[in-house]
Amino acid sequence: MKKMDLKMKVCGMCNTFNIADLLVLRPDFIGFIFHELSPRHCPSPPQMTLPESVIKVGVFVDKPMDFILLKKEQFGLDMIQLHGNESPAFCREVEQNVAPVIKAFKMDAGFDFHQLEAYRPVCHLFLFDAAGPKAGGNGVRFNWDLLKNYKGETPFLLSGGIDKSMAAAIRDFKHPAFYGVDINSGFETRPGIKNIENIKQFKDELSA
Repeated sequence: MKKMDLKMKVCGMCNTFNIADLLVLRPDFIGFIFHELSPRHCPSPPQMTLPESVIKVGVFVDKPMDFILLKKEQFGLDMIQLHGNESPAFCREVEQNVAPVIKAFKMDAGFDFHQLEAYRPVCHLFLFDAAGPKAGGNGVRFNWDLLKNYKGETPFLLSGGIDKSMAAAIRDFKHPAFYGVDINSGFETRPGIKNIENIKQFKDELSA
């Protein structure tokens, strides 16, 4: 995959004006977080219509099905990101009855990649994030060399502490299933508000 073909997901969006500014850059995915403990929690939809070309992702942490269905209806979600301890059976239920699933996994030196096999048939994408005390948004990078142990074919998004200084390293990162990047706290002026100029610079350098 050419680096210019990498997809970009901008997560933790919740401000209508900031979203409007971001849309000028034509991100592939926009993520809305529905986790009350997150400073990027998004309680209500943005006051605007998002273009169909942008995939709207809802991020959930161990939420029940009825809550996920409610948010899908309210926000017009296209995909569901499960960022907690959701089982393969739950992923299958969401995939079949709600929307395609992105399943997030926290990477550390002891991560067992064999567990991904049970998720492979029931997830559209994987997301590899840094392990940390919070469900997400820890703002730290994990050792990408760990992903040499991932031999699966399910495409994945790379996440965890990515900021504009990492474009060159991401261009150099190679894996046959590498699909794109998930960016969040490393591009914020404050929680939930992204620095659009930094994202533009990062996107331009990523495709250089």
